[in-house]
Amino acid sequence: MLIPSAARFRNLLPLLARHWVPLLAGACCTVVYVGTFPLLAQVAGDLIPAIGGGRFQDALRIIAVAMAIFLAQKLAQYGQDILLAGPSLRVTQALRQAIFARLQRLAFPALETLSGGDLSYRLTEDADRVGEVIYKTIHDSTPSALLLVAVLAYMSWRDGPLTGATLLLAPVMILLVGWFGRKVRRAEERSQGQVSELAALLAEAVGGLRMVRAFASEEWLQQRFARQVDGHRRARFRTLELVARQHPVVGFLEATGILAILLLGAWRIHAGSLTTEQFSSFVVALLMLIDPISHLTTNFNEFQQGQASLRRLRALEQEPLEPPDPPEPLSLGKVRGELRLENIHFSHTPTQPLFQNLTLRVQPGRLVALVGASGAGKSTLFSLLLRFNIPQQGRILLDGKDLCQLRAAELRRQVALVPQDALLFSGTVAETIDFGRGHDPAAIRRAARLANAEAFILAMGGYGARIEERTANLSGGQRQRLAIARAVVGDPAVLLLDEATSALDAETEAAVQQGLRRAMAGRTVLVIAHRLATVQGADQILVLERGVIVEQGTHQQLLSRGGRYGELCRQQLIHTR
Repeated sequence: MLIPSAARFRNLLPLLARHWVPLLAGACCTVVYVGTFPLLAQVAGDLIPAIGGGRFQDALRIIAVAMAIFLAQKLAQYGQDILLAGPSLRVTQALRQAIFARLQRLAFPALETLSGGDLSYRLTEDADRVGEVIYKTIHDSTPSALLLVAVLAYMSWRDGPLTGATLLLAPVMILLVGWFGRKVRRAEERSQGQVSELAALLAEAVGGLRMVRAFASEEWLQQRFARQVDGHRRARFRTLELVARQHPVVGFLEATGILAILLLGAWRIHAGSLTTEQFSSFVVALLMLIDPISHLTTNFNEFQQGQASLRRLRALEQEPLEPPDPPEPLSLGKVRGELRLENIHFSHTPTQPLFQNLTLRVQPGRLVALVGASGAGKSTLFSLLLRFNIPQQGRILLDGKDLCQLRAAELRRQVALVPQDALLFSGTVAETIDFGRGHDPAAIRRAARLANAEAFILAMGGYGARIEERTANLSGGQRQRLAIARAVVGDPAVLLLDEATSALDAETEAAVQQGLRRAMAGRTVLVIAHRLATVQGADQILVLERGVIVEQGTHQQLLSRGGRYGELCRQQLIHTR
């Protein structure tokens, strides 16, 4: 679970400043919009006595002026809203893209601890809420604050003592709004945490519904979902309850203040120190304060909620990144595929060392199988070869060049992975094989033929056929062959196979194995073998136990020694004589 950071909206100002032209134009419209309110208050002060005195011609003239001011006000309001909407949306877009870009560069140990549902919620709902706050701040809160200043300045010019009396309640209202705002922000953080957990559960549930039904566990999942929904309801209700309390408290103070001002004005008119026209204009201006105060109060609550969303988004910036490329990287050039691991020390945690002084050499073009129980270090070795993880000590060399001295993208073009569970993105077949690397159609077709995949691709409708979300229109064998084609389309020198046929039936496995044999030809291949029958023809078999190579040799050599490999073969009913 990510811990919210101490991010502030002011940190987004550099992103907003990039769009200064529409911001400046919108600000000009805001000035016109705000400036019309004191004019309307002045006009209203003249209009009320004219109507009360039966001066029809004067009232008609004043109404015409008011209509012109209203027209200017609404045009300025439209310009303000439309001009300021673009920058706020672009800031949200930039923020979302920047955070997603950082997400792609997170170190894998950190990435593996994060919830997919929680990350999805942060990049969608949280990012949208931040954008809404930015938009409301520049197109609503800022004009409302300026309107307060303009109207109060007009009121002070009209009558200083009445304005002073009006401002007596301001400190109390500011303290109340601030107190409620802090409570709302904390409640919203708890609510958003509940939603993130709910999103994570939904992601698990959608992906695991087949398994849930297989074990008749629908009631268990329904109860778990109900608990999460109820937790979110209670957390969300707390936020709404605080907002609901704030509205009548602040509204009562506003009403009390207005009634007190009306009483004071009536007394001053009675005393002869204030005219009816002056007081009418003042009251109209006073009523104009209600709307911006209401907007600022509501927007402040939303600002606090947006602050919670921004803190959750910025929390990703606290996670460690993948080590950067060296400032002067080496060039691989033509790669033969020789791998050397020299005195490798690696541990996922300081208290649990995995590899200690691991040394290994793999000749170019050789097939090397890694066998051993779960936790022996096979997958971790693949992560080190792809530079997903960096050894704490020692070096890993490709054709004599330290992997840490290479550009990650260049390294991964030469060291390709075929995972056990082939994750394919939706899109066309060609896009799936290319995977955004810009290969030409001829290379994509060659890779498909090499992976024994072209026949079923053509049966689907060709390389432009669509692959549905979660590859619903592909079989397991078809997914694996597309994964092989994706791996070899760039002609890598080293191929890493994570037992790509372990979950397939015999007939499907035969088609995939044919594709693998074609793909492996002329390459250095390392394969994680769960089923030893698939690697008996390997040039070298390494038996790993807790990060240590306890045996190595060919299938027959290891069987003749009668050691750990022979024991594993007997467990899998493989003939050992």
